[in-house]
Amino acid sequence: MVKRRNLLLGAGATLVGVVGVQGQLQSVAQFAQLQLNDYPFKLGVASGDPQSDSVVIWTRLVGNPLSDRPFASGSVPVQWQVATDQSMRQVVARGTALATPDFAHAVHVVVNGLNPNQWYWYQFKVGNAANSEVSPEGRTKTAPAQRSALAPIRFAFASCQNYEHGYFNAYRHMAAEDLDFVLHLGDYIYEGGGIPLPNLTRLHNGPEPTDLAGYRRRYAQYKLDPDLQTAHRLFPFICTWDDHEVDNDYANAQSQDFATVTDFLNRRAAAYQAYYEHLPLRPESKPTGSSLQLYRHFQFGELIQIQVLDTRQYRDDQPCANGKGGGQIVKNCQERLDPQRSLLGSQQEAWLLNGLTTSKAGWNVIAQPYLVAELRQAVDAQENFWSDGWDGYAATRQRLLNAIAERKPANPIFLGGDIHSFWVTDLKADFRNPTSPILASEFVGTSISSNGIPYELVSAVLPSNLHIKFFESRLRGYVRCTVTGDRWLSELRAVDTVKQKQSSIRTLAAFAVEAGQPGAQKG
Repeated sequence: MVKRRNLLLGAGATLVGVVGVQGQLQSVAQFAQLQLNDYPFKLGVASGDPQSDSVVIWTRLVGNPLSDRPFASGSVPVQWQVATDQSMRQVVARGTALATPDFAHAVHVVVNGLNPNQWYWYQFKVGNAANSEVSPEGRTKTAPAQRSALAPIRFAFASCQNYEHGYFNAYRHMAAEDLDFVLHLGDYIYEGGGIPLPNLTRLHNGPEPTDLAGYRRRYAQYKLDPDLQTAHRLFPFICTWDDHEVDNDYANAQSQDFATVTDFLNRRAAAYQAYYEHLPLRPESKPTGSSLQLYRHFQFGELIQIQVLDTRQYRDDQPCANGKGGGQIVKNCQERLDPQRSLLGSQQEAWLLNGLTTSKAGWNVIAQPYLVAELRQAVDAQENFWSDGWDGYAATRQRLLNAIAERKPANPIFLGGDIHSFWVTDLKADFRNPTSPILASEFVGTSISSNGIPYELVSAVLPSNLHIKFFESRLRGYVRCTVTGDRWLSELRAVDTVKQKQSSIRTLAAFAVEAGQPGAQKG
């Protein structure tokens, strides 16, 4: 067998965690006899959820990524190590995790005891001295210590990567950026497709997934993309989901196709497990049945607090459905104003408000999938709203904006995606009043590859929405943010095409927010 690497992990890695359970010990003994007939790290490596003293490193062992055949019948020990240099000579942590068939032989290793605000490299190995394979080196970075100086933080945020709509060229350019981490704001996969159509750039493998095997195949296909793999290998990711990780426009236990609650929760459980299996989440997010704990916060020194929201799992159904499933344009819909309805659920909403109240950070970021600003779509003097986003849950938004006005967290910034377009908006106490105070600034990123929303139709309603400062839906890309104690800069980065593998990138526009002065201005 030709070795991919020359056993860079060495013989010193210890088998930690492979003790105390007879079945696990038997699996290890059996694996010692297993022949590695194929490279097991085809889905790459990743890291995520950085804290000042720890980070998660991830990989998943596969033989044929798009088949239902497991890598092995039992658990497999995976050696790992972390170093302060790319050559993996200055090792600071090492151990062994068990990749189990119950979680598709994925491993999520929480590496503790790291120094704050430092780059590290990591690597995995499977097998023994006579028969082994080694992963590529991944790179990751810890967050600054809580009381550290206000050194600049640089990150990018992205969303909506429909494999069929185009290549992930944006990730190739993102990989060349000087970033501390990446935020992914949902629609990591798309569940539909698999039907050849003339306008598709590439095709999903297989039909729409509804069970665990189907979702695993879909994630594996996405993780095989080389540009996505490279971005994961170079930066820690912080992720949340939207709808397509399960089913378009689902709301809590409600399917847009009116599946029974029991059937849909079974599907949701399969989708949530596959999501956990393929992303660098902490073990606290390991799913239990159809539930997965995803909302959480991150602290980057005294500079930034990020509260990451889950806007799907706990929400009420979309308002004014009129017998239709999922999101739709609704007219004169009073139900969307009902204070009893919530996009976040009462527990998450209380958690969010508490975090904003107690935060001591210089910038307070709310990271979630959507456009938060009101978007009035006036047609024939009739006010229309999209029901699946914040406009469909206007009371939740108003409670949040009222709390910001009353509790005054420093420099609130909302980040979003979902809508396949760039937006820069002022979030106001009263969107109908041009003189209403600006409470927060909002930046929404376009999609990585998913087709944009109609540019002309949206542009036509912008004069009725004076709080919107920028809109563009014809281009794909991401947003690059540079944050200092005094200034927030968002650069809207757009590739020229996703229909071909080669593309250039440019900064379409840049907007800055000065500390203490809510409202974005052209940078």
